[in-house]
Amino acid sequence: MIDKHPRQGSADASAPGTPEQVRAVAPSKDTLAMRAAAVLTWIAGLGFGLPCIYAIAYFADTGRVWTFLGFPTYGGGTFEDSGIRTTVPLLCLFLVVCTVEVVVGWLLWRRRRAGVVLGFALLPVEFAFWIGFALPFGYIVGIARPAFLALRPQRSDTS
Repeated sequence: MIDKHPRQGSADASAPGTPEQVRAVAPSKDTLAMRAAAVLTWIAGLGFGLPCIYAIAYFADTGRVWTFLGFPTYGGGTFEDSGIRTTVPLLCLFLVVCTVEVVVGWLLWRRRRAGVVLGFALLPVEFAFWIGFALPFGYIVGIARPAFLALRPQRSDTS
């Protein structure tokens, strides 16, 4: 009779569950932190960017800020308080920022150093728009993404 299960203490390195295979399958802390940061970045980029496309069309057509569930989208925040009115170019600039966020998420997912650098560099611009347009959910992502990136172990590679 042939034993289909390797015995403990077997020298067969290709046996399932060997430490080498477990290390190859189990994601590292670096991977988990980068992937979590990527998902948060995609949530912000797509969550604000996709509605922004409609908001641009609505504002261009009506000259008014689009309201959703009774709340003004991309208007009524500190931009207006400081005299910066919502305009199509301002909304288009925010859409560019959201698009860059999606790219940063892709770079983070692929564990690229450029994603980390761009993620930190983009944060002040994102905060300016989140504050300016009174987008409260942006702050959650804005705090969580760098926290995940700070959790990852430091690597010496430059990829």
